[in-house]
Amino acid sequence: MGTMDFKTDASAVTINLLLIVRPEEAASKEKGQREGQTEGGRGAGSKGDGNGNSRSQAPQGTGLNDPCEQTPPIPAGPDKGTQVTVEIHHEDTTPQLIKRLSLGKGSQRLRGHDNKGFQKTEAPRPPGAKDLHAYPWDKSSLKSMPVDLQQLEKLDAYALKVNVTNSVEELVKALLKQARTDLEKVRAIWMWICHHIEYDVVGYHNKSQLSSKPRDVLQMGKSICEGYAELFEHMCSLAGIQCKKLSGHAKGHGYKTGQTFTGDSDHAWNAVYLEGRWHLLDSTWGSGSVDDSFTKFTYRYNEFYFLTHPALFINNHFPDNSNWQLLKPTLTLKEFENNMLHNSNFYTLGLLAARPDTPIIRTVNGKASVSVDCRSGTLFMFKLKGTDEHGLMTLKKHGMELEIYPQKTGSHKLEIFAKPSKAEAADDVYKCVLEYVVECESVDKAMRFPKELHQPVGPSWFSERQGFLRPSHSQPILHTNDGRCSLTFTLSKDISVLTSLHADGSSSLSEDMGRRHVLQIHRRNQIELKVHLPHAGNFVLKIYSKKKSDPGNYDYIFNYLIRCLNTEVKWPAFPQSYSKWLQDYEILEPLSGLLPANRNVQFKLKMHGIAKVLVQAENTYPLSQNKGCWEGTCNTSGCREVFVMVHENANHSFYSQVLKYEVETQ
Repeated sequence: MGTMDFKTDASAVTINLLLIVRPEEAASKEKGQREGQTEGGRGAGSKGDGNGNSRSQAPQGTGLNDPCEQTPPIPAGPDKGTQVTVEIHHEDTTPQLIKRLSLGKGSQRLRGHDNKGFQKTEAPRPPGAKDLHAYPWDKSSLKSMPVDLQQLEKLDAYALKVNVTNSVEELVKALLKQARTDLEKVRAIWMWICHHIEYDVVGYHNKSQLSSKPRDVLQMGKSICEGYAELFEHMCSLAGIQCKKLSGHAKGHGYKTGQTFTGDSDHAWNAVYLEGRWHLLDSTWGSGSVDDSFTKFTYRYNEFYFLTHPALFINNHFPDNSNWQLLKPTLTLKEFENNMLHNSNFYTLGLLAARPDTPIIRTVNGKASVSVDCRSGTLFMFKLKGTDEHGLMTLKKHGMELEIYPQKTGSHKLEIFAKPSKAEAADDVYKCVLEYVVECESVDKAMRFPKELHQPVGPSWFSERQGFLRPSHSQPILHTNDGRCSLTFTLSKDISVLTSLHADGSSSLSEDMGRRHVLQIHRRNQIELKVHLPHAGNFVLKIYSKKKSDPGNYDYIFNYLIRCLNTEVKWPAFPQSYSKWLQDYEILEPLSGLLPANRNVQFKLKMHGIAKVLVQAENTYPLSQNKGCWEGTCNTSGCREVFVMVHENANHSFYSQVLKYEVETQ
């Protein structure tokens, strides 16, 4: 039909190629392009023979997942096709740009250079229907294809040790020595780049001096996202893997909650073609992070950005070409801007969803609510403008719930942190998983919490794990009108329990009085905590425990918020107990640690394993044993203090103090 000549180099070798396009194939090809599957027009590939020459290779396939049927050769004829002239350059000449030749309604890319010893890689095809994943995320997997990280450990270790920086080609050859499958090839390249190329924070501020060419990136050992993506694309191409550099907007360093994106794209990443589908990855974010001032880069490998599920990748990557979202349906830029940012920590810690799913929350009557769902027990904390005072967080079996009560109007930054619950977790630190902006229009002054309140509040799976089962009060707040309340638990472990009550502000309790306003009563594996408040207000009941066999300190387990609005409440503390007062002893009466003056007071104490019991006031009053209890009366005239004393052994002459009461002054 016609001859097209591209001759620009006198040293070039001219070859005449006859390209045959049959009418029915052209029609099929056009349909494939409409669906985003251009592999139908793909001809035979070429494979290096090690001498810089190429030889023909059978076609690899036509569909994204389907193997192709090999097209039988068609005899040449004077009117059967289009004749073109193409240049093949020597290795040492400058590579030419790809020439695109129009072939009817289809297209074919011809590359103007070859890489010695490497199989030529076809130009990346656009994504098609088989590449798409459902949006929103189905909560199945963090990755877009099955990846057994344990099986890749040996390859990962090998890739990290490869130390070739003289040329990209030599580096790829070295990495591929241990890589068999396409996945392994991509993995080796990914691991090497993530651990050997650092982010160029200086170059970022002076881009005019920066080169993103793969050769330069390799030699410098540093670059910005553009260089990472171009190096990754080039190395994959050398390895025979289809790879494409993508550009777009990212919610990365400097992103502000709720911001809009305008102008040119600000980030680059890659798509790779594996096992019949396109997959996404970001080696820049996989390599590490920069500090807040953007002056220092720290290698901190992040597995999350390797073959990330597209429905998760879209959370912080918005490509210029929406087809490369690999999603059905695709998101608009406005949706991307409005969507809640879940960083990689959110998903790697096993979190599934957060509500609300928009980054800006407006309070209703001074209150804002947040909840998070997760697969298993995870520990959470929060900061509202840097403090956790103005909220109430409760742990749930599969997540957490948080109520926020800002004490000032305006905008407040809310950060949610999480960490694994397992004590043996190597990285036992809280990591930020969510950020909101809370817009507060009115303040609820009544919901001002004591500074002593520790988050989270109330019983949970965590307190159960520490041995506190079947709590009588599962909610974090206890309301009492008369200033008294009682809580019960079943103890599943052989533990000692310590409790303390804390008041807020000027009416704060001393440590001793804080303990004496809570009375422990043990009955077999049951524990009852009686609380008598000294006055109205907000109080925190803290609960600690330790193994009975452990001589060490008590560990904090959980706490409750106790509220009383009755200003007439004024309960005295319980009597002071000493070391000889055993855990399973019980005071039946008097419960008040403050006895009336000049009165006869009835005593009834449940104690075992002792010979005698005396009440020491101005005079001594023996108690008598009756059905497991020691009973009797004491007169409080003429004394300030009353002691209960026990004689543990009839053969001993001394008594031990077990309880101390005070007597009201006249």
